[in-house]
Amino acid sequence: MKNTILLATAAPLILASCAAGIGDTVKVDSGLIAGTTDGEVRVFKGIPYAAPPVGELRWRPPQPVAPWEGTRDATAFGSSCVSVPYGSDSLWNGPEWEDPAEQSEDCLHLNVWTAARSPHEERPVMVWIHGGSLQHESGSVPAYGGANLARKGVVAVTINYRLGPFGYLAHPELTAESEHGSSGNYGILDQIAALEWVQRNIAAFGGDPGRVTIFGESAGSWSVNFLVASPLAKGLFHRAIGQSGAGFGPMTQLSEDRSGRPAAETLGVALAELLGSQGEPASLAAMRATRAEEVLATFGELPGGRALPTVDGWVFPTDIQTIFEEGRQNPVPVIVGSNADEGTTFVPEFIPSTVNELRLIAKQRYGDMADDFLEAYPVSDDSEVQDAFIASIGDAWFTWQMRMWATLTATVDAKAWLYHFTRVPPNAESETYGSYHGAEIVYVMGNFHLASFIPRPVDERLAEVMSSYWINFAATGDPNGEGLPVWPNYNYHTRRYMELGDTIQPGSYLRMKECDFFEQYFAAR
Repeated sequence: MKNTILLATAAPLILASCAAGIGDTVKVDSGLIAGTTDGEVRVFKGIPYAAPPVGELRWRPPQPVAPWEGTRDATAFGSSCVSVPYGSDSLWNGPEWEDPAEQSEDCLHLNVWTAARSPHEERPVMVWIHGGSLQHESGSVPAYGGANLARKGVVAVTINYRLGPFGYLAHPELTAESEHGSSGNYGILDQIAALEWVQRNIAAFGGDPGRVTIFGESAGSWSVNFLVASPLAKGLFHRAIGQSGAGFGPMTQLSEDRSGRPAAETLGVALAELLGSQGEPASLAAMRATRAEEVLATFGELPGGRALPTVDGWVFPTDIQTIFEEGRQNPVPVIVGSNADEGTTFVPEFIPSTVNELRLIAKQRYGDMADDFLEAYPVSDDSEVQDAFIASIGDAWFTWQMRMWATLTATVDAKAWLYHFTRVPPNAESETYGSYHGAEIVYVMGNFHLASFIPRPVDERLAEVMSSYWINFAATGDPNGEGLPVWPNYNYHTRRYMELGDTIQPGSYLRMKECDFFEQYFAAR
């Protein structure tokens, strides 16, 4: 049973309680917070790590939190950042993904789970960055709850960060007003501000600021990859785990069209025109004064409108792949990997069903490399076409990216461990989706009580092994430990990886010809 305690005693008594050990009240640098106790785990929700990015602070880097007086209630999640909902037919519409928090621009909060009894325990820290295409979700989604990780010995943190047009919109006027000549990337700057908060405050929860691991899935994994690349995040974390997502390949530039991609500022200009009146684009002041709901709805009217991280010369001096190839990323060890059936949840409206249709699509997409594609994905008759095409989606978006990340980690003399998750969860969707995008999350977090299936012994064993690998890595920089199958680290010569599924065993040369094709294709763009 949860026991919520809001201490109303005098300040000296509160401070004495904090000094003696970690109770339901903790002092952070902006004031006192009071959370809840759930068994041996103390939970602190909705802690602000930056000022509300509203009004004049919309589309600006995060600013410091104003200190508060008294004790702040940290028993409920703070607001989620403004975002568009998933479609009604989305796989991520189940109860484990149903966000309990309301949406607001005042959303720069984080949540902490700890089972430490003393602020001197110095437990490893794991900071989860949620996915959702940088357009959806929050750190308060039930599937991401950190109680199970805390019970196993880490201090777990989940964060919110600005999404969609609020998190990644660039505009020439925003660039001009910035002392860094930059705009966009506000969501990444939020993540950096959250990690700075962790450095300043996590010791109060029994965490070790010298052993911080960032981890995330999908767009959360993109974010981890971006943070490893950004010079602004240097020293804020010490290990990184990427689950199905990285930012290699062509990137949008701030003010220059390149690789068939329009400049990021172009999208901001288009939004200003739609928000304007009488043929005149809206001013920056008017855009900041526009209701968030109207900004979001209007942004959704832009054809192909999707604000993403941008090469801006500040947060990202150049594209992610170049930073890694030149060995300029933050020198941290990594666990990275993907799932066996990533493409099943990203099937486009039209999918080829005949060999001739596949050849036509290959020619349209890959031009002079169409024959190379068909050699990597050979089909002998029409019955094999759809599976081959769907597999190519997963490899293009995820499998080769994670292999590239593992390979390029060696440029900073750091170790990498590559995995391939192959377990098909025993749920109603398994026949359609297989080992789908995001299927591994419940195993890492151990939140089977929220899953849409009853775990079998193989699921419970896999969850125990995966969470142990992740926690060992957070503690020591190496996933291996007593009682676990030995996971060899990845290098370019042996190409070793770990299969995490019905069997847990090492392998070599994961989807080699398929990944080789996409590596060559994107290198030529």
